[in-house]
Amino acid sequence: MSVTELRPNIDHWPERVDLAAAFRWTERLNMHEAVANHFSLAVNDDGTQFLMNPNQVHFSRIKASDLLLLDANDPETLESPNAPDPTAWGLHGALHRMCPHARCALHVHSIYATVLASLADSTLPPIDQNTATFYNRVAVDDHFGGLAFEEEAERCCSNLSDPSKTVLVMGNHGIMVIGQTVAETFNRMYYFERACETYIKALWTAQPLRLLSDEMAEKTAKELEDYPGQAVQHLAELKAILDEEGSTYAS
Repeated sequence: MSVTELRPNIDHWPERVDLAAAFRWTERLNMHEAVANHFSLAVNDDGTQFLMNPNQVHFSRIKASDLLLLDANDPETLESPNAPDPTAWGLHGALHRMCPHARCALHVHSIYATVLASLADSTLPPIDQNTATFYNRVAVDDHFGGLAFEEEAERCCSNLSDPSKTVLVMGNHGIMVIGQTVAETFNRMYYFERACETYIKALWTAQPLRLLSDEMAEKTAKELEDYPGQAVQHLAELKAILDEEGSTYAS
């Protein structure tokens, strides 16, 4: 039996395993911030109960059984003995209260996406297939109000109220990527960082960019959105690699 098929007596086990795998692979891609940054996954119908990483645990060590089960409407969350990181609670609690369509949310300070977030113009133009994936699907917040505690978190998350926007470029900060499942959201985060790398390196050349037309960019984005099974298989393959290596992520 695969380690991912084990079912300990813990609620939401398959969801926990998927989220733990996302933490482990994000660290392997060097898109992590050691014991900072945070992922969440809603597990009830209205999205207000969610799994999130425990406070100050390195992404490379997070296990399915470690994940906290939190309630976005519980004002006493930060007073509990196993309280989450305050900025993680502020940002993800606000998101799951305000944007029920955002079932999964991955927040990182990955290098190329953060470079994009630091530019005066943080839009991502469609210059190749990966950048075109995100055409008209990115919200840009051009204001930085410090750490994402309650008021700042709510301001940031208001940028994701439109369900057509699945990536938030957080000015001078990083990104928040949302989706319906861990597989979908992780796949989106991975390709957004790849797209940002292509764009930033293209800027390094100081040569004119060859932009795709609006029509071709939208056509490409729609075709990739409808591409069958790619995100699910991406995460499945990553879990298979972790299983073959004897990883503890699914414990």
